[in-house]
Amino acid sequence: MSSSSPQQPRRGNTRQRIQDVALELFAEQGYEKTSLREIAERLEVTKAALYYHFKTKEDIIISLFEDLTRPIDELIKWAEQQPRTLEMKREVLRRYSEAMAGGASLYRFMQENQASLRELSIGETVKKRLFALVELLRTGQEDAPLADQVRCVSALFTLHAGMMFLQHVEGDPEETRQAALEVATDLITQAHQHQQAQAHAQPGAPVALA
Repeated sequence: MSSSSPQQPRRGNTRQRIQDVALELFAEQGYEKTSLREIAERLEVTKAALYYHFKTKEDIIISLFEDLTRPIDELIKWAEQQPRTLEMKREVLRRYSEAMAGGASLYRFMQENQASLRELSIGETVKKRLFALVELLRTGQEDAPLADQVRCVSALFTLHAGMMFLQHVEGDPEETRQAALEVATDLITQAHQHQQAQAHAQPGAPVALA
């Protein structure tokens, strides 16, 4: 039976079906309150069939995390090889925004289950990745006024706000993502422009911050 339902985009792949259903249940009930038996029942398979692919709930989350966040690891590797220009930083924000949209269900799970996430092995990976992205955006701003360093960090977390906290705002989710990306880009641009103004200022002359 064919279906155009957006809830079943990966029906033919058992491993991915398990991931999708598990994430649905985690969102409905919370990670801690969901059992492997419930996941198997929702899938209408035996626990033995589920164990063939995943032995624990953490295995499912780790596999989802690895699959859906791979574009972010690739982005970090790419950015680390690029000149630290404003264009590079804008591209980091753009691609990070797209990667988050591609893994929206996982990011919502991470937001809603932060306590559980800290106990999982991927929690440390999340933290390291965020620090890597922050440093890429802060590069060249280490001696900048604190406000501009905050702008660099805030640019990244503006994208998180667009994904996590504005998801219930009425309207097209894509428009919300684009709006968050616009604000994030404005922040990183302001920080860069202030840095350029300082670099071109005469020694001892006041820096005009627009």
